[in-house]
Amino acid sequence: MENMLLWLIFFTSGWTLVDGSEMEQDFMWHLRKIPRIVGERTFYLSSPTFEADARMVVNRVCGIECQKELPAPGLSELEDSLSYETVFENGTRTLTRVKVQGLVLEPTQNSTPKEAAVRRKRQVYGTDSRFSIMDKRFLTNFPFNTAVKLSTGCSGILISPNHVLTAAHCVHDGKDYVKGSKKLRVGLLKMRKKGGGKKRRVSKRSKREAEASDQREGTKVSLQERPTRRGRVELGRGQRVAEGKPSFQWTRVKNTYIPKGWTRGAGGDAALDYDYALLELKRAHKKKYMELGVSPAIKKMPGGMIHFSGFDNDRADQLVYRFCSVSDESSDLLYQYCDAESGSTGSGIYLRLKEPDKQHWKRKIIAVYSGHQLVDVHGVQKDYNVAVRITPLKYAQICLWIHGNDANCAYG
Repeated sequence: MENMLLWLIFFTSGWTLVDGSEMEQDFMWHLRKIPRIVGERTFYLSSPTFEADARMVVNRVCGIECQKELPAPGLSELEDSLSYETVFENGTRTLTRVKVQGLVLEPTQNSTPKEAAVRRKRQVYGTDSRFSIMDKRFLTNFPFNTAVKLSTGCSGILISPNHVLTAAHCVHDGKDYVKGSKKLRVGLLKMRKKGGGKKRRVSKRSKREAEASDQREGTKVSLQERPTRRGRVELGRGQRVAEGKPSFQWTRVKNTYIPKGWTRGAGGDAALDYDYALLELKRAHKKKYMELGVSPAIKKMPGGMIHFSGFDNDRADQLVYRFCSVSDESSDLLYQYCDAESGSTGSGIYLRLKEPDKQHWKRKIIAVYSGHQLVDVHGVQKDYNVAVRITPLKYAQICLWIHGNDANCAYG
């Protein structure tokens, strides 16, 4: 029963269970006009020391109740938080001040869900519901092939031929850049046969399989997939399983972009709302990547479910997939109990919704997994795994980082 449920959620995520019956919901990507973020001035800063330890937990997080009591940030405060640092491959660093144009302030999306029990500090809740993706036919194809591993021990996701989205704390602890981030590398998934062997170039057959996967996007999957009780995704009856050990093709990072909302240094604490960063690769990849999307409210998510894959430390060199329902939300954060261990932070959280033409379904990234936090909610400190939402302003900022200008960032 659990295996069938996973298959239904992963491949037919436009269907939800309501009062015990299945019904199709009109879950769509709605394009909206995005505010403009324009670079105003750029300053050179002193080079980082790269001596910090990767920190996965912010000391205290302003939760739902706390955020309701806070005044809405003014334009100058938003512009200060959305200004950003760039660290270049040679170790130099700049700060770019930005201006926000065309911003329409919207009411906060804070909700008041049913009360949840206070939980002990942990990242796996109850029965471990994670699935290790071991089959090559899935591991090297979309969407699993978009997951990457960082040399600092985190995960990330491909969002363009040259860029990876991850969590800011994977490269910066809020005060300084972490050890190893000066020569940061990104590992892209590839497969090796059991027993190792010399590295080989990507075969023409693999390229054809990737192209075939691209053509299948938005259509029914031709291979029947089912997860086993051991948490490995395998093919259905009659299909031969092609299994091997995953390895990584490592690529150097050329530039790193982090919002000033996170890199406040001695001037203040890092804000969890800005725990995201963009890595520009030195060499472009040829894999299929996942596009950015603006995070919808929980009620606009099929079944209230989110999905993400990363490299949890307790499952060495395995790509781990999970899905769960979102328990609560604020304007900038998603609070959930997805089972995850350290190493998975920085993963891209995605949804699969209908395109505006209502003919095809498409996966887009709507948040970055930040990790485990103790959060003040309704006067009680509760234990959550937290994700940073891609809001319209954050979409505009990340789009600016990717393209270098806002010409392609008008709608998202």
